[in-house]
Amino acid sequence: MADPSSYRPKPGQIPDSPGVYKFRDEHRRVIYVGKAKNLRQRLANYFQDLAALHPRTRTMVTTAASVEWTVVSTEVEALQLEYSWIKEFDPRFNVKYRDDKSYPYLAVTLNEEFPRVQVMRGAKKKGVRYFGPYGHAWAIRETVDLMLRVFPVRTCSAGVFKNAARTGRPCLLGYIGKCSAPCVGRVTPEEHRELAVDFCDFMAGRTGTYIRRLEKDMMAAAEEMEYERAARLRDDVEALKRAMEKSAVVLADATDADLIAVAEDELEAAVQIFHVRGGRVRGQRGWVTDKVENVDTSGLVEHALQQLYGEETGDSVPKEVLVPALPEDPDSISQWLADRRGSHVSLRIPQRGDKKDLMATVQRNAQQALGLHKTKRASDLTTRSRALEEIAEALGLDTAPLRIECFDISHLQGDDVVASMVVFEDGLARKSEYRRFQIKGFEGQDDVRSMHEVIGRRFKRYLQEKERTGEWEETPAPTGPVPAVDGDTVALTGAARGTGTALLPAVAPGTDASSGPGTAPTGESVPGPGTGPVPDSAPDPDTEPREDDGRPKRFAYPPQLVVVDGGQPQVAAAKRALDELGIDDIAVCGLAKRLEEVWLPDDDDPVVLPRSSEGLYLLQRVRDEAHRFAITYQRAKRAKRIRSSPLDAVAGLGETRKQALIKHFGSVKKLRQATIDEICEVPGIGRRTAESVAVALASAAPATPAVNTATGEIIEEDDGAARHD
Repeated sequence: MADPSSYRPKPGQIPDSPGVYKFRDEHRRVIYVGKAKNLRQRLANYFQDLAALHPRTRTMVTTAASVEWTVVSTEVEALQLEYSWIKEFDPRFNVKYRDDKSYPYLAVTLNEEFPRVQVMRGAKKKGVRYFGPYGHAWAIRETVDLMLRVFPVRTCSAGVFKNAARTGRPCLLGYIGKCSAPCVGRVTPEEHRELAVDFCDFMAGRTGTYIRRLEKDMMAAAEEMEYERAARLRDDVEALKRAMEKSAVVLADATDADLIAVAEDELEAAVQIFHVRGGRVRGQRGWVTDKVENVDTSGLVEHALQQLYGEETGDSVPKEVLVPALPEDPDSISQWLADRRGSHVSLRIPQRGDKKDLMATVQRNAQQALGLHKTKRASDLTTRSRALEEIAEALGLDTAPLRIECFDISHLQGDDVVASMVVFEDGLARKSEYRRFQIKGFEGQDDVRSMHEVIGRRFKRYLQEKERTGEWEETPAPTGPVPAVDGDTVALTGAARGTGTALLPAVAPGTDASSGPGTAPTGESVPGPGTGPVPDSAPDPDTEPREDDGRPKRFAYPPQLVVVDGGQPQVAAAKRALDELGIDDIAVCGLAKRLEEVWLPDDDDPVVLPRSSEGLYLLQRVRDEAHRFAITYQRAKRAKRIRSSPLDAVAGLGETRKQALIKHFGSVKKLRQATIDEICEVPGIGRRTAESVAVALASAAPATPAVNTATGEIIEEDDGAARHD
């Protein structure tokens, strides 16, 4: 626990300008980000007597080891920078709302030539129009089914669409009038896009225009005695009205607004949002958060607004935002919202009438959501705590293993050998800490040797991080290089022997100390004699975080327990790798699949946990997650290898020109038979590139045709990958 006075900035060093500040811990991780109108006044509040601080604030400042700040020109800039830093660093002491479920949206893919209406979840994509969120996917499908009578927009997948275009026959919806069948040319791309735009306008609340137009057409058809057409139009009007009835009118003045309500107690808070468009509730969502910082209702509202609109622009930000309490600086928040929308946004508390009544409804939803969450979490916390305690008791650990890392090896008959590392903290998966490894120390199938290599590489990185940050604890062990796996060594510098210096306090005013020299890519192992870098995981090393940027480092934090997927041989290999690195404070165990036995190093008999044990269930979940992660990576790696093409060897030939060549000639086989002049006919292919393509294809021997053993079909090469004819 650090003393805040040890890193308190000197008097007068902190400016009195608007800005954003961040606290870092001893590992240089950013643990808290905040903004202030006056940096000097705000930061002074953190360095008063600890007894006078709120318990959460006291925990934060004693966890921190340094503080930095960046001066900005306006309070709006401070708000924007605070939001971007919270998104970038994910500080542990900042309020972070998490969705209590994954909400589905009704999406219209206007970025495609033939827009498609579908249900979407997850991150929003550029060029796609979203409506919602909805409580259930079936509610979206019911609404779409009613509206397709009037707006027969495409709803099929890309594969179904291409197959219909190839065969010249539309799908069932095209035959029953619920799709305009652009796949077979019944409508032009422009006509289909117009249908999609009309669909979006109706969903956005502009309903009266379309209903009046249909009623006018219905009356005209009846006057001309086209009774069948008039009946169809009548049914269309009824379908649209039924779709509208699914979202009742809540605000009579056709208001576009978002209503935000907060329910909170001492430890947690729940936020509920109702999205009202055209006076009707078009969507609803909820968030729950731990109150890890000392924050009141206005602060919770401000954090909710940042998360809700931080990635939104245009009409996604409504004209009016109704909240239970105004943020500390409502003018800056309103200006920030207006900048994102592109026009004025009203941020206020409803005082009377329908809006106040609707806010009360949203508030009741927030109270119910918080009560339901606390009920679920109380049970979940009890179960997870009992599981960790059972594991500690069964394995003879001094404390519960709050961080568990599990490793698994995956391959296909000795090819594409990979490994996975998954991390569970407090009994929950922490997917941002997952890592993938390629086995490069040898070729072939040897799970025990693979496990030894992976454990060694992972903890070699851990030792390097300790050495870099000067955290190495002084021990009576002899100085010099520590033996590592595969002949590599980890050299111990003076800092690694316990002579590292303390972290420096704040940076100079107006600067950002996060900049600094870059580090070696964390996906590489330390090169040993005659070896090159070994990529540990999929991310591009060029995108690795810099040395002191505050982001969580790859292998900087040790687990209390290492679990390996396997029995006694795998456990012995993992233990041997740790012993070779001089690590003796991390427990190791293995979980064998056959009888679900837990193996410990140097024990001839396994530990057998009861089948009803929560500890065994947690170990199984950790092991199964490692297996899933490993086999997913192995399959992806194998699929990439199978899809490899001779064209990959042509320098300067990107994916776009590869596809152009394949599209022009139809297959690699036909491209191999083409002359250089014929290759030059492809747009974007010059003579030099054509010669390189011809040389590459000539030097690559044609692959032996594969046979599908189930059907007897020959699998011929097409686009550089195997494809069934």
